[in-house]
Amino acid sequence: MTNINETKDSPLLLKISFNKLLEQYEQIAKNNDKDEYLAKKAKRVLQVADTHPLLREGFDELALLDKYQDEIGIILEDSFSSVLTLNEIKTASVPFHDLIFNSSERFKKIITEAGDDFELKIRNMPEDQRYIIGCTVILAFHYGYNLDFKRPFFYDIPDANGIVRNYKILYNADFMEILPTDKAIPITQEDVDELMDNFDNLELWKQKFPPQSYIAKGFVISNIFDVTADQAISELKTALLASDKRQSENFMEDFRKIFQGLFNIKDMQAGFTVFNKAEQSFENVGSKGIHSFLLSGKEMESCETALCSGSYKSLVDEKDYFSISDVDKYYQISGGINPYKALKEQGIKSAIFAPIQSEGELLGVLELVSKRPKELNSVNANKLVDVMPFIVEAVLRSRSEEENLIQAIIQNECTSIHPSVNWKFEDEAKRFLKEDLLGNQPSFKDISFIDVYPLYGQVDIKGSSDARNEAIQKDLMIQLSHLDVLFEQVKTLEPLPIYDEIQYRIKNHLDSIKEVLYSHSEQSITDFIEEDIQPILEHLRARNNDLQHLVTQYEAFIDIDKKGVYDHRRNYDESVTMINKKLAHVIDRHQEEAQNMFPHYFERYKTDGVEHNMYIGQSMVKGRDFHEIYLNNLRLWQLQVMCEMENKHYNLKPELPVKLDVASLILVYSAPLAIRFRMDEKKFDVDGTYNARYEIIKKRIDKSFVKGTDERLTQKGKIAIVYSQEKDELEYLRYIKFLQSKNYFTDNIEIVELEGLQGVSGLKAIRAEVLYKKGKDSKRHYTYEDLMEELKA
Repeated sequence: MTNINETKDSPLLLKISFNKLLEQYEQIAKNNDKDEYLAKKAKRVLQVADTHPLLREGFDELALLDKYQDEIGIILEDSFSSVLTLNEIKTASVPFHDLIFNSSERFKKIITEAGDDFELKIRNMPEDQRYIIGCTVILAFHYGYNLDFKRPFFYDIPDANGIVRNYKILYNADFMEILPTDKAIPITQEDVDELMDNFDNLELWKQKFPPQSYIAKGFVISNIFDVTADQAISELKTALLASDKRQSENFMEDFRKIFQGLFNIKDMQAGFTVFNKAEQSFENVGSKGIHSFLLSGKEMESCETALCSGSYKSLVDEKDYFSISDVDKYYQISGGINPYKALKEQGIKSAIFAPIQSEGELLGVLELVSKRPKELNSVNANKLVDVMPFIVEAVLRSRSEEENLIQAIIQNECTSIHPSVNWKFEDEAKRFLKEDLLGNQPSFKDISFIDVYPLYGQVDIKGSSDARNEAIQKDLMIQLSHLDVLFEQVKTLEPLPIYDEIQYRIKNHLDSIKEVLYSHSEQSITDFIEEDIQPILEHLRARNNDLQHLVTQYEAFIDIDKKGVYDHRRNYDESVTMINKKLAHVIDRHQEEAQNMFPHYFERYKTDGVEHNMYIGQSMVKGRDFHEIYLNNLRLWQLQVMCEMENKHYNLKPELPVKLDVASLILVYSAPLAIRFRMDEKKFDVDGTYNARYEIIKKRIDKSFVKGTDERLTQKGKIAIVYSQEKDELEYLRYIKFLQSKNYFTDNIEIVELEGLQGVSGLKAIRAEVLYKKGKDSKRHYTYEDLMEELKA
């Protein structure tokens, strides 16, 4: 290129000129009486310009820059002070070009160190926008329209060590002037308004500002500042806040480069360690490319073994920076303990460990290491002060994302999990997530707990099957009776023999369920009504108004959604729902206090009544020691809560649409067993054939009979406590005696033997009569018979 205008498509015809600067010297020269020295210097500069008028008029030939190099140096002498030339980064250049024709010595040194192959370019000056930027300059300088297109520009220049440093360019355009040529088209406010809404429409801008329609005469002075640290912080913030970048394989490499720029250490490395508060340990992040220098290849290590007392105090207790300027030195002094041992084995000579903490909680440790001593120390550790807030924010966000992922995995693999054992599922989900991030194909392993003690209880609705059948029977009889009446009336309006046949079938169905409702009867009658009766009703509805009125009358008696009479079934369903809701509320409310006593697994489900399972043992807790006293405590708690559930039903029964009774049962099983979460059914179950006996008893016990009689074990008004060991009998008799003193039970206590169940024998039971309390605050107590007498009255 020999001419600065030959390769650029621009609305500006560029000319290098020093006219605006020389005009300032003319003013200084006139003020001879104010400062004789400055005036004399100004006249010297003006003499050079007068000798070479082209320097004022302007030129575009590059060769003239070399020809007038000395003269230009004299003109710019004040702008490029020799006193500051080794400190300031400063250039004189052509606008919109990377062409520099004068610079400070420091700038020259920076370019020299960048290497012979380095080509200076403005980082963020997009080629496709240069034309439009030129137009905005014309609007600002010539027309006075400030569209505020100002944006920072940067140079990226490698230093002698190969670290790319970032320099911000601040332009001084005081020495520029914009002059229209005969190609220029006058710009109106209307044009400006149109251009403001069409920044990307290059053709529109070219229409308003034809190529080289204005002359840009002058030069610009660039004041350049090293903003590597600021850029590093900005890039770090961007990288940390963008979750997609944090998950990319290149993230850690980019992250290292950012810190290398911040600390000006080319081969410095960075790592992370996660702090596990529950285990008081450090853990590997488990993502590709992220290494922990404290762990040195280990997946997890106790904080106390990974750190010495001094580093533990700084990082874990005080959550303050810990730096090692000379690893070898402190390795010798400490006798070769960690963290110096781990660092030395990795060839690290100096390091900074920065705690990542939020609101006093340690989240992890940022690790910066160098293979040279003294490069990282307690002084330059202060550079992290400005970046740590972004790292903390990113770690908090990352932890939140991980927790969401973990919960999503648990929900997907296991459905909802009781909080007391959620930690076990979280540990497995973390392992699952690490394996997935490493590119493996993880599978969610079985979750099991060994040596746990089971507790089972139920408050079952007595005779629920009979009550349900009776409700269905009554509703079907009512519906069939309405249909019989309907067709009797239909025959008077439309006497057809077929209606007699339909009535005959209706009465047969009525007769079949008068005495008892068989299991197949409900479906048979439902099919008859839907398939045979309903089409006839639709036909009758369309025949005439009288027949339509009869059908409408019938439909007023039935529930359209249920397609039949639903009165008695509704009462039954509402009664079951009320009982289940009230009883479940009692045990759920008390469960909170029971978990505070000692954590244990709890599940509760509603059937015809409320059942619950509990498991307690050492393997189910973290950070606490289990003792059998907690099992004893939970058994006593269960017995009390069952009494309260009985009381809740006692007070609820008068309000029930159907006066349903309940019977309560507790199963005592003293042998510890193992439970495993079954992935296929998404629930816990006993593990192994040896423990299956417990499940067999649990499923069959409420149907058992007292030995030698036809009397069912479970009875209304009593809690049956089933056991097989004498020590369990003695234990529960103690509990009952204690609760009798608290007015939970009457003196009516009996011990019975049970008929052998299939595969199970030798079971006994205590039946304790509940002493009821009427009303929430009543001090008077009642038996179940009292309630029956009151209901009869």
